[in-house]
Amino acid sequence: MSLPLDGIVVLDLSRILAGPYCTMMLGDLGADVIKVERPGSGDDTRTWGPPFAGGEAAYYLCLNRNKRSLTLDLAKPAGRGIALDLARKADVLVENFSPGVTDKLGIDWRAVSAINPRLVYCSITGYGPDGPYRDRTGYDMVVSAVGGLMGITGEEDGGPVKAGVAITDVTTGLMAQGAITAALLHRERTGCGQKIDLSLLEAQVAALVNIGSNYLVAGKKARRWGTAHESIVPYQAFQAKDGHIAIAAANDKLWQRFCRVLGRPDLAADERYATNPRRVERRRELIPVIAAELAKRTRQEWMDLLVPEGIPCGPINGIEDVFNDPQVLHRGMLEVVDHKTIGKLKLAGIPVKYSGAQLRVRRPPPLLGEHSAEILREYLDMDEREIAQLREEGVI
Repeated sequence: MSLPLDGIVVLDLSRILAGPYCTMMLGDLGADVIKVERPGSGDDTRTWGPPFAGGEAAYYLCLNRNKRSLTLDLAKPAGRGIALDLARKADVLVENFSPGVTDKLGIDWRAVSAINPRLVYCSITGYGPDGPYRDRTGYDMVVSAVGGLMGITGEEDGGPVKAGVAITDVTTGLMAQGAITAALLHRERTGCGQKIDLSLLEAQVAALVNIGSNYLVAGKKARRWGTAHESIVPYQAFQAKDGHIAIAAANDKLWQRFCRVLGRPDLAADERYATNPRRVERRRELIPVIAAELAKRTRQEWMDLLVPEGIPCGPINGIEDVFNDPQVLHRGMLEVVDHKTIGKLKLAGIPVKYSGAQLRVRRPPPLLGEHSAEILREYLDMDEREIAQLREEGVI
């Protein structure tokens, strides 16, 4: 069975997280992703460790499966020429340079679309290519602060906290991948490529969802709630005998069942807590009562009681628990692939499943420049003499 993006060629000029996450997903879907990296150093994430395995940083390994690596010095005329030649053959180009850099290099949208009008050109920036923040460097932690996420994350009586992963970058990568596939569909209908422009800041603002809407619709300022939910009670983590468990009795029927399991039918019968709005109003008095009951049993004991009643719940797992979880393993979210310097490499699996294709890790994350000669032969018909000359000149 063919993969959804079989035959699509992606020229990946991005680095760090948002761009590589996007192109990795395109690679997962079957695209041939050519990852262009600086000779000698490569993607910054190659050095973001420890931990390292086989000389590669774990950070780099999680973002670059299903790609081939071409080292190319874009500051040299010959390097730029190769990039443009590859852009002529590509369907998609992804870059996350600072605004203005691609213009200086001569690989901006205007230049590239002139030689390949069918190209989908995706530009990812920190704050956008124009506006007062145009020249600011965009890093996830800072943009999550500016974009509101950090301000609403953390304990109720504590300071702002960043998310445990670079979720602003990940969100931007997800939006970029969706935008690219939509632009490819549009190209099939019209024959025309186009430029996609998105930034970490805009992706983060869009991802504020209900919290942003609460302010826009009702002027309600957001606050930090820890694991709790602003509009639903009970919907948070609680301390059991042996650790924390997350429970989401998100409607009144679930609340009734939860109270029975909790051994407190009196709470279900109490008019003060009969509806979610009332429970939200009386959160301060209700949550300590629930917490006291949940502290009496272990997490597994509560799971054994809550799951049969259909009450959403789950232990707050450590990462070691996640990759040993029976459902995670059953759904193929742990893959083991062969890597040239590491041997058996464990990677998080591909989350999307298709009825008409089996997505898998076809290529392990590449070594720096591992496929340079292969790509130049395949796409530009270069011979060994030409490739050797480029190596001598430091172009590749």
